[in-house]
Amino acid sequence: MPDDPQGQISGGHLVAKALKAEGVERVYTLCGGHIIDIYDGCVDEGIDVVDVRHEQVAAHAADGYARITGRPGCAVVTAGPGTTDAVTGVANAFRAESPMLLIGGQGAHTQHKMGSLQDLPHVDMMTPITKFASTVPDTARAADMVSMAFRECYHGAPGPSFLEIPRDVLDARVPVEKARVPRAGGYRASTRTAGDPDAIERLADLLVAAEKPAVLLGSQVWSTRGTDAAVGLVRTLNIPAYMNGAARGSLPPGDPHHFQLSRRYAFSNADVIVIVGTPFDFRMGYGKRLSPGATVVQIDLDYRTVGKNRDIDLGIVGDAGLVLKSVAEAASGRVNGGAARRKSWLDELRAVERAALEKRLPSLRSDASPIHPYRLVSEINDFLTEDSIYIGDGGDIVTFSGQVVQPKSPGHWMDPGPLGTLGVGVPFVLAAKQARPDKEVVALFGDGAFSLTGWDFETLVRYNLPFVGIVGNNSSMNQIRYGQAVKYGKDRERVGNTLGDVHYDMFARMLGGYGEEVRDPADIGPALRRARESGLPSLINVWVDPDAYAPGTMNQTMYK
Repeated sequence: MPDDPQGQISGGHLVAKALKAEGVERVYTLCGGHIIDIYDGCVDEGIDVVDVRHEQVAAHAADGYARITGRPGCAVVTAGPGTTDAVTGVANAFRAESPMLLIGGQGAHTQHKMGSLQDLPHVDMMTPITKFASTVPDTARAADMVSMAFRECYHGAPGPSFLEIPRDVLDARVPVEKARVPRAGGYRASTRTAGDPDAIERLADLLVAAEKPAVLLGSQVWSTRGTDAAVGLVRTLNIPAYMNGAARGSLPPGDPHHFQLSRRYAFSNADVIVIVGTPFDFRMGYGKRLSPGATVVQIDLDYRTVGKNRDIDLGIVGDAGLVLKSVAEAASGRVNGGAARRKSWLDELRAVERAALEKRLPSLRSDASPIHPYRLVSEINDFLTEDSIYIGDGGDIVTFSGQVVQPKSPGHWMDPGPLGTLGVGVPFVLAAKQARPDKEVVALFGDGAFSLTGWDFETLVRYNLPFVGIVGNNSSMNQIRYGQAVKYGKDRERVGNTLGDVHYDMFARMLGGYGEEVRDPADIGPALRRARESGLPSLINVWVDPDAYAPGTMNQTMYK
């Protein structure tokens, strides 16, 4: 329903206007009676309403949209179970520092505490996993509160916000002049800060003087769109770079400063280590894997993250791209001697990389059946093009891929992040393919992970979003199975982690996609190419060896 000629506007239409001002192109949703006035407003504002089969998918897709586009994502869900179904997606975005807004319905104010349909204390539940959570108290405040929530998404490191909007607030109409509708581009300041100038100079001095420096580029390099600055720094100062999370692809495979398999060696032997946009969490051994004799520098958007879990020698709070650019500029004019001197350090690391690859080569080329997971992920890596966005959704199988798959461009790697959420794959495909229809999307699923949100494969068919999907199928939740075998013995390794032998290729065909089954490793490459050529959402069901475990799985501290 459009704004009426008497100059009144509904709460749902105010929400849509605020979303439009923020640059939101689409909202992900599962319908509910509490929220339909937002849909009506989105129609008038030209915002696509993308309907999915589960609210977890809507929230994950909003997260994925933010990662791909650099603009905040938005999901709209109904009250009660609609909102609780979305909790996992919001929590994942929280740990992954992804800016998104979840809007949840709520019963009318007039029915507060009366036991209205689907009434729950949503704000109380969302507060611990968001940067901001609030009820919209009045229709005239609807657009203003949406803009407030988006501002909070960018306070420090990015993250999700939540707004609960009661049904009578959405449906009521107020005079347009009573409502504040933020002007596009006119209500948010830049959050890009270059860090303390004295700290920048000190870091430049450290890197110029370093004999064996190393840098880890984390997800904030991509979220701040600081790739060019990061690449400029490592090339100017001749520093080996390791990449994790969304920063993968910052340097292409084969680049002289791109390193992957020698990280532990480098961090054990470096004299200066710079950690950019990555917390000292479980992925970093809580900071304990760094040489105790190294000078450690940490750069992060969030002051609270810097120096958490271990002491550091220098901390810089700021935008990764701006900080790294400033460091390179501060070091200009005095880099040549140090850069040339570090050639032997890079040669040393390259030799470690070659030795690690040669050790793994038999598995990467294995002709065994069931198929070795290393052979599968090696075939996937060979299949990727410059335009392939790679998505990993799983446990053990995706741990294998993290050591082998190398995206060829920035912003072309997506994984859940530190929450380790299974089920992000299909919603990330949805978001990535809608945001970047010019890109090929390739997704690797564990069979357990695909099961969580796999029914939204039908959504991909319905919206005609072709992608190449691969299920590494071992009929197990293998990462957990390994831990149980280690802790309790082989006779108890199969408790609560064994799945049925599901033919996901048939599932894909049933829903209108393309599907193939692969049991011979020689058939992997041809099957992937046929999936690409099909022009359909696809699933290649690859039966992998259930008794092969990734080194990352076997080294997890929780099993020690």
